[in-house]
Amino acid sequence: MLELRPYQTDSVTELREAYANGAKSPLYVLPTGGGKTFSFAYIAMLTANRGGRVLILVHRSELIKQSSATLDFIGVPHGIVAPGHSATDDAVQIASVQTLARRIKKRAYHADLIIVDEAHHAVAGSWRKILDAFPEARILGVTATPCRLDGRGLDGVFDAMIQGPSVSDLIEAGYLSEYSLFAPSCDIDMSRVKQRGGDYAKNEIAEQVDKPTITGSAVGHYRRLCDGRPAIAFCATVKHAEHVAETFRIAGYNSESLDGTLDAETRAARIAGLASGEIHVLTSCEIISEGFDLPAVAVAILLRPTASTSLYLQQVGRALRPFPGKSKAVILDHVGNTLRHGLPDEDREWSLDGLAKRSRGATEAGPSFIQCARCFFCFVPEPRCPHCGAECALPKDRTPDEVEGELVELSAEEIAAARAARKREEGRAGTLEELLALAKQRGYKPGWAHYRWTARQKRMGAMR
Repeated sequence: MLELRPYQTDSVTELREAYANGAKSPLYVLPTGGGKTFSFAYIAMLTANRGGRVLILVHRSELIKQSSATLDFIGVPHGIVAPGHSATDDAVQIASVQTLARRIKKRAYHADLIIVDEAHHAVAGSWRKILDAFPEARILGVTATPCRLDGRGLDGVFDAMIQGPSVSDLIEAGYLSEYSLFAPSCDIDMSRVKQRGGDYAKNEIAEQVDKPTITGSAVGHYRRLCDGRPAIAFCATVKHAEHVAETFRIAGYNSESLDGTLDAETRAARIAGLASGEIHVLTSCEIISEGFDLPAVAVAILLRPTASTSLYLQQVGRALRPFPGKSKAVILDHVGNTLRHGLPDEDREWSLDGLAKRSRGATEAGPSFIQCARCFFCFVPEPRCPHCGAECALPKDRTPDEVEGELVELSAEEIAAARAARKREEGRAGTLEELLALAKQRGYKPGWAHYRWTARQKRMGAMR
């Protein structure tokens, strides 16, 4: 029998209510690993069962395979609009955005519902061209990170937002894995690196990170902390990914690089090799950051500095899916992305306007926690470290110089303590008014308090 998780059932209900209340293009937000593909496949099945036609838009071959496998699993006949696939008249069609954009004027397509996978891309030209071609269709966007690369919102495409549980909620419920995070006490100085399209210029960050000191450190930390476990290393350029893979091979590990220049068969073979254990470390340049579903991955190695919170969360999320034998994931952050964007399970306030500025004076350039200089514990800014008691003033200039050194573990106990502190603070807010006051104190919008209050009422109702 097909069963949704409780929060997926709630989200389907909320989406129905959004459409009933006049929304034409709601956006469903669910963290990486929370089951977005299964959720939208279920919605596609319901629509097809009522006689509707569905287009599922994806932008990579791996996403076509993932969506197709999920539809097969729940017994939904479907066609695929992509090179190498024959046309069918199935009510549900998975369409490559690139292919459909080329064919849309030559062939007649009909859609009552268009599902946009990885919907943070929906503002791009090909996506908009397709959506504009179906003015009568309802739209459903799904994403883990509802903002563009530069942090701007998606209100030009979507008109309502339905948010599922947070990363911390999914970890607490066992739907995502606990993690250990190792980070440098300082991050690489990116103050002089230019930004293009909301992120650091790739050629310039490659110059910063494609160095024997950093790559060698990555190999050394991998050997010491997670030797032989399936790992993905996120790199700045294709050349950088190849260099990193070669360094791991020299060190005795089976390692291959993965990038968009490879044909689909080679990419599939290397991904399968990582899943089977034949490959220890897969190095990636812009292929595995999103839509990559391989729960066996236990380690994320961050070697690409990014100014984008969205990209950072997509990357670390690759290692957070639970898997038999994986007690916890390991994140090795060699480039300070954690210091820029916060812990993976930090509460973030999403809206159609984009990612809200973080609390207590933190901005997109800095996380809403600081790191103790004595013990390296990360916590919400306070005068003293809650772990060791050292005085910890928040510096005005948070751009450190580049340093070499050991990654410092944010232990499971420390991460749990930080998470528990946030939960306790929220738990002490016993009314909606107190949650609204807490939201104001943290720099959040009122919507955060209303979402937390509604979720709390649902949990209390379920226990009655």
